[in-house]
Amino acid sequence: MKFKYSQLLTLGATFCAVVATADTLPDSQLADSWFTDGQAAVNARSVINDGTTAKNVILFVGDGMGVSTLTAARIYAGQLEGRPGEEGLLSFEEFEHTALVKTYNVDAQTPDSAGTMTAMMSGLKTDVGVIGVDEDIERGDCSTLAGNEVATYLELAEIQGMSTGVISTARITHATPAATYAKSPDRNWEDVSDMPQEAVDAGCEDIASQLVNLEANLEARYPGVNVDGIDVVMGGGRRHFLPNDAAFNSNDAASGVEGDRTDDRDLTAEWQAQYPQGAYVTDSAGLAALDTASLNKVLALFNESHMQYEADRGNDIAGEPSLTEMTQLAIDVLDNNDQGFFLMVESGRIDHAHHAGSAHGALNDAVEFSRAVAAAIAATDPQETLILVTADHSHVMTIGGYPKRGNPILGKVVNVGETDAALAADDMPYTTLTYTNGPGFRDLGDETDADAVYAAAAFSGRVDLNSVDTESPGYHQETLVPLGSETHAGEDVALHANGPAAQYVGGTVEQSMVFHIMNKARRLIAE
Repeated sequence: MKFKYSQLLTLGATFCAVVATADTLPDSQLADSWFTDGQAAVNARSVINDGTTAKNVILFVGDGMGVSTLTAARIYAGQLEGRPGEEGLLSFEEFEHTALVKTYNVDAQTPDSAGTMTAMMSGLKTDVGVIGVDEDIERGDCSTLAGNEVATYLELAEIQGMSTGVISTARITHATPAATYAKSPDRNWEDVSDMPQEAVDAGCEDIASQLVNLEANLEARYPGVNVDGIDVVMGGGRRHFLPNDAAFNSNDAASGVEGDRTDDRDLTAEWQAQYPQGAYVTDSAGLAALDTASLNKVLALFNESHMQYEADRGNDIAGEPSLTEMTQLAIDVLDNNDQGFFLMVESGRIDHAHHAGSAHGALNDAVEFSRAVAAAIAATDPQETLILVTADHSHVMTIGGYPKRGNPILGKVVNVGETDAALAADDMPYTTLTYTNGPGFRDLGDETDADAVYAAAAFSGRVDLNSVDTESPGYHQETLVPLGSETHAGEDVALHANGPAAQYVGGTVEQSMVFHIMNKARRLIAE
């Protein structure tokens, strides 16, 4: 007879990990009111728990994917397929369980990704700009780190013998992925060259080094545990792992000297020495050649900085995989472990395109994000896998005017019953999507790299769009307030859930509850 994982847990199969005791978590984390309030709020939910336990947990984070981005991406996805668009759903919008999530940081009304992702991974809210620590930290002060570190869901999964993975289209040392494994008083300490000398002298470790050293660091933090480090790591940020020496340049280095590290360490070589049976790859061809049936360790760094925007991916020097391809491969590797896995997948460049005032870039990355979630749904058993899909924060992109049904979401507003673009009070047309602040209008034609906007100064105000193709990749929306980079917004974001414990998702919740919902699905700490 063949049993499902949830049945095996009930039967007490010997391979099942024992739930960690409370002392797995730092005392400061257990006593933190954000943590205890979140735990109590989840436990108080009036839901029917059928007793199903998850074998796997996958957390998808669309960085900057606020509700307006969800709506616009849904319409855009439909229009790419020749439909009006409004009637469609992104893959995860078909999940039955949805909540609104409050994103503020302890010290900020409008948050950043470091504080928000720390909340999701650790079950407590913290300050802007800090990684894997509580609110008692002083940003940028290494001396305040000790005693304020918090344990993450990924680390607890490691302790329980699960496989773990981290994927991002941003640098893998960037705020969102870093919050799964690192402890840092400053999100910008991605490698040693980014740190003040006094922090280095005081013993603080850069984020890239913490990724490679997670096994040793975790075993030192919790004497007696035996972990094997993150099993799948895929994203950008190669520069933070290589010495500042052209001799270490990779096959697709865009800079004369790719690496930034000033301590002469080659972390990719250190990783390979630590995991000789693992695979280190730098391009899509190398990734596609991997034998996922026998492999249990992958380090893939596809760009010296962030990976390409989805709209610009075809222009990569050596070739980059899509987020969907990375997600599929990660699951193929991680599910080799009978103990199950935890995987975090971030679409980091939705956020970056918004910062550049490029709705085209943001929507293309959001649609690819939806495809990646669909791939995970297809590759897993919903009885065994909790899939959560959310955002860390939103952006100030708005959907406005009175465009008729099926009007191109990137186009100019055409009112119901009309064929010509509607005119504003200044007798000029306007677009459905605009930004409240940011770099402002650009007409860069077929330019697919949203970051090209930064070549010129910020511009605010109206432009005659009559002869401008606002649906082109290089069009950047008008803005009211000129800023060098568009900002995050402070409204709630959505949380979608499917699988074991999904019924705990509903209402309006604090962002720190995401951790506690994951722990309801696959219990890694005693409650």
